[in-house]
Order: sequence, then C-alpha cells, then structure tokens
Amino acid sequence: MKAISYSGYGPADVLEYGERPDPKVGPDSVLVKVRAAAVNPVDWKAREGYLQAGLEAVFPVIPGWDVSGVVVQPGAAVDEFAVGDEVIGYVREDFLSRGTFAEYVAAPVRTLARKPLSLSFEEAAGLPLCGLTAYQVLHHTLKVQEGESVLVHAAAGGVGSLAVQLARHAGCRVVGTAGPHNHDYVRRLGGEPVEYGEGLAARLRELVPEGFDAAFDTVGGEALRVSARTLAPDGRLASIADAEVFSYGGRYAFVRPDATDLADLAGLAEQGIVSVHVDRVFPLEQAADAYRLNEEGRTRGKIVVAVPWDD
Repeated sequence: MKAISYSGYGPADVLEYGERPDPKVGPDSVLVKVRAAAVNPVDWKAREGYLQAGLEAVFPVIPGWDVSGVVVQPGAAVDEFAVGDEVIGYVREDFLSRGTFAEYVAAPVRTLARKPLSLSFEEAAGLPLCGLTAYQVLHHTLKVQEGESVLVHAAAGGVGSLAVQLARHAGCRVVGTAGPHNHDYVRRLGGEPVEYGEGLAARLRELVPEGFDAAFDTVGGEALRVSARTLAPDGRLASIADAEVFSYGGRYAFVRPDATDLADLAGLAEQGIVSVHVDRVFPLEQAADAYRLNEEGRTRGKIVVAVPWDD
C-alpha cells in the first residue's frame, strides 16, 4: 500500500511517500480502507520525538491517529462492524508505528464508531481526536453543567471549535479566545470571542467579573496562567498543553480512545449539533506540506489529507 512514513525523528522533511507492507488484521481489529486522515499537532510533536518518554516508536512509523474510511475486512472476533460499514476512528495504540496516513489501517474496534452520514469523509476525519479531546475534558474532567460559564482557549482551532459547540450544547455560556479574523467564526459556533494577547485577563474579567466556573486551556503558558487568575473561587481548570496546570490545582488531560464517547460524539454530529470546519485538504503524497501548515498554528478548524481510491 501507499503510505507516509518516517524512519527517524525530525522535521517534516523526514516524511516519505512510498510503499509500505499492508497491515495485518488482528482478531479484535478491522481493516479500514482510508478515505481521509486529519493532521493534529500531536502528530508532528510525536514525529519530532517530544513524546518518546511515553510512546515508543517502532520505525518506520506511519503517522496519524484520526481516520475516516470503509471497513473491508473484519477481524475473526469482530461482530461490531461488517464489510462496507463507514467508520471514523481515533486509532491510537500505546506505541508509534501503524498510523492512518496510508491507504489502509488495521484499527482496533475500541477506537472506532460509525461515521456520521451528515459529514463528508474529510469532515468526519477531523472529528475523532479533537472531538474526543473536547468531549472528555468538558464532560469527564471539568464536568460542566448547564448555566455555567466556560473559558475556551484557541476557540477557532480544531479542539477549541468543537469545545465551544459542545459546551454550548451543554447549556453553558462560552467565552473563547481567538484572533480578530476568527471572531465572527467563534460567534457562529455560539461563543463570545475575546482577543488574546496583552490585557487578556482584564478583558475576561470585564466579561465575567464573577470568574469562570471552568476553563479549558489548549495553549499553555500565559493562557494557562490567565485562566487560573480569572477562575471563580471554586472554578475548575484543565489543560491539554501544559503540566504547570497542577500547580494551580487543575488537571492535565490526554485524550484516550473510547468507542462509547466517539459514538456519542458522532451522534451529535449526525444531529447537526457539532460540525467540523475543514480549512484545507491535501492529497496523501503532500502530507509533509499539510504538517508544515499545521505547525504554523494558525489553522481554523482542521487540515485533512485525502486518500484517493476508486469507488
């Protein structure tokens, strides 16, 4: 099969497009013919070796954890999916090697859910990792409730844009940081946009003088510190970007594959409650360029790689 892979840590230049062996399908997995895979910041951080303390790399590594596609072969023990089923997945294992930037991926059923029919394959590929991150942080970590005020950083990004939609669906008032060019987009998602940068804490206090009930940091650094300073006395704080959150009494969150959560998320997408904005689509052979664009950190929504195949 054709795939993107790398044989050692490094920048996007280490990514190569070429032939890789077809994946073997274990008893609890299905073989998915990939239609699209989404780029996530964690992918290039893993490629550069930042995650090697917790995730062993078995080189050559095929990157990517997000996928949408069609089941072409179920494993021997699988009765959840059949040939022809359209699926989405956050296909993360506890090591780096068998990713989704390929024509096929062997995906454990614990990582999959049925694809929302209302989303294109490109949109659906952008839902699992970012959507699960937002869903799990809001509902499992922060446990947001109707009527609460929630601060979401980078509200126009992949995780942030889904967090705004999910928090609004939960009945929360949502304030989201974003650049001025993304303020209308954040409003369309249901959030109240605030420009990040110098003076952010004062702008947030003006909007929510009593302090936020919950804050979701996706950036780290100063964004985390501002979050801590603008919480209500009993407010909750979570970060997916900065372990310094522990020093403020908050929680650090790392998304995990969960078929039930992913099915719930897919159901919300099917109902039109959450949507995925695809900023740009690249062909598989240009995945290195997709990563370079993602590394600039200015994307609205998702960058997706499409895998051509004959219908």
